[in-house]
Amino acid sequence: MAEAFKNIYNRESLTALAKDIQAAYIPFKVEEFLQSVMDETWDDLELKGRIERIATKLGEYLPPDYEAALGVIDKVVGNYGTWLEGFVMYFPMFVEIYGQDDANWDVSIAALARYTQYASSELSVRAFIIKDEKRMMAQMLEWSKSESEDVRRLSSEGCRPLLPWAQVLYSLKEDPSSILPILENLKADPSETVRRSVANNLNDISKNHPDLVLEIAHNWLGDNEDTNWVVKHGLRTLLKKGDRDALALFGYSGSDQVDISGFKLASPTIAIGEDLVFSFNVSAKEDTKIRLEFAIDYVKANGKTSKKVFKISEVALKAGEKKSYEKKHSFADVSIRKHYPGIHSLTLIINGEEHGKLDFEVKQ
Repeated sequence: MAEAFKNIYNRESLTALAKDIQAAYIPFKVEEFLQSVMDETWDDLELKGRIERIATKLGEYLPPDYEAALGVIDKVVGNYGTWLEGFVMYFPMFVEIYGQDDANWDVSIAALARYTQYASSELSVRAFIIKDEKRMMAQMLEWSKSESEDVRRLSSEGCRPLLPWAQVLYSLKEDPSSILPILENLKADPSETVRRSVANNLNDISKNHPDLVLEIAHNWLGDNEDTNWVVKHGLRTLLKKGDRDALALFGYSGSDQVDISGFKLASPTIAIGEDLVFSFNVSAKEDTKIRLEFAIDYVKANGKTSKKVFKISEVALKAGEKKSYEKKHSFADVSIRKHYPGIHSLTLIINGEEHGKLDFEVKQ
């Protein structure tokens, strides 16, 4: 199994950080900093805990004056590549921990905007939203007009109500109205990364406000190819749930126009680490457009099951046309999913409707 991602924060990388800081701020105590960060509890800390530990300890060893400390960070942060490469998320976390007071608010907001290109500030900005939502959402709207695509992305990604690995923004989850002008500004952004964030934000909102997101989708769809992609990706949860209105937006109107045959498993039993292999045929009775998916009811550690839907393809068929499919799906353990022995189920889904269910056993 791949090494845990949290281990990018290790003695080697932290020593390099400490020496970089010392080069910019001579009084920085490298060994004391390292010992205080990597104490006897270090190995038990998960990713976010390690980031928070590093940021907290930076505050103890950088200059006690907050702006002076930011000045040191400014001198070293550029050494670590982009936010996709460097993962120095302890710098925005430093701002979150030490810079939320009113006296430092403007300085902190400017720092988050500077640091987001090196270590996305999407997690740390949320504390400022929670502290003063009206003020911070006005700032996010301004950021959506920035010349920097990293800052524009931050304006959307930072206010996602359900951003993974982050604290939920319960107020925006309940009422996302202040998010919508930001997404409107960015729906056709020239940056694919920004547009993906818009789609992810829409998807978050759809989980609690499906009708609102469907209304937005109706208004946006057809504007241009990029925005069409945003709409479809933003509706992915509704599409996987088989929401009739979401499916109809893209021309999927049920599955009566097709026949399914030969739906079978290559084997009724597989071991953890092997592939589940299945096949089926689709025949069109008339011209139609279909969205093919499959669902697996995974056995969890407690013996209960949890369903996960996976997309196969989308295809337009002419009357009388037949297509055959063979699909492999891995049951190897990965960081986001651990597999357990027991009876699982495989369901074939066409245009949101279930077509056949097969049980199979997963063994240790």
